Amino acid sequence: MEDDGPDEPVQHHMTTISQHNFGVDSDEPDFSISIIENMKEDYGLFVWPCSIILAEYVWQQRLRFSGATVVEVLGNMRRVCDLNKLKCNVMGLTWGVWDSSIFSLQPKIILGADVLYESSAFDDLFATVTFLLQNSPGSIFITTYHNRSGHHLIEFLMVKWGLKCMKLLDGFSFLPSYKASVLSGNIQLVEIGLNS
Repeated sequence: MEDDGPDEPVQHHMTTISQHNFGVDSDEPDFSISIIENMKEDYGLFVWPCSIILAEYVWQQRLRFSGATVVEVLGNMRRVCDLNKLKCNVMGLTWGVWDSSIFSLQPKIILGADVLYESSAFDDLFATVTFLLQNSPGSIFITTYHNRSGHHLIEFLMVKWGLKCMKLLDGFSFLPSYKASVLSGNIQLVEIGLNS
């Protein structure tokens, strides 16, 4: 038998669909959402612990979100909406870029899970969030972040951009035990508004 040399590595697509369930009480209907995950992509196609905590918070506070205009800060939303057969208006938004589409946004709620991970993007993120909050009086930014270096970083950014903490929670304080038992880290949920 002739040897053709080493086999070429086989490229396996590492894309999966994960299911995330909400509603553990018998008097609440169960709700399930499918999420696309790809381990070969950048950060955005993986369900990080901060995302699970923010999603649980939204579920538990769902009446607050009903009928509200909500902006989710990270991408991939269109694919997730299509996968779950949801009809949502989805548009791209780049932190720190002021194109015409951002001026028409007047969200009541801005969501961002684990958006404080790359320090070079912090100012662009907070500039965008501050603009959206100023453009929509009474709106709020809700984010979860893995507290790697203490709360001082987010406090500094809030002061710098004229924002204030409206609520700060330990991310595990409201999680059902079956979800909390599979997550680790020091995760905070914070609601941020304008300091006016």
